[in-house]
Amino acid sequence: MKIVVTSVMVEASDQDRALKFYTEVLGFIKKTEIPLGKFKWLTVVSPDSPDGVELLLEPMEFPPAKIFQRALYEAGIPLASFGVDDIQKEYDRLTKLKVVFKSKPTVMGSVTVAVFDDTFGNLIQIAQK
Repeated sequence: MKIVVTSVMVEASDQDRALKFYTEVLGFIKKTEIPLGKFKWLTVVSPDSPDGVELLLEPMEFPPAKIFQRALYEAGIPLASFGVDDIQKEYDRLTKLKVVFKSKPTVMGSVTVAVFDDTFGNLIQIAQK
């Protein structure tokens, strides 16, 4: 068994804006875009692994999902974690692109992490082992 798709929640009306953020700012590439009525099956992948795990920009229309997303955010819990090779370099790059970090790179045992706001109601962690 392996992970093939995971998701981040975005408002349905924000799918195109989320695609722009996740591609133009974070550096992922669009993999799939399939219209599904008023929504899309819209995924991005890492340019380092174009056939790897897809990240679905999930249109959040299920009311309990909105409550869950808000609770995670308010508790300071990241919805997703992305691996990076050089966290300081990535932190500096994203900061220059006006990404708002909730925490600077912090060593936590054998991992260094930083957390940012993706502007869609999610906290996202970047991590360097």
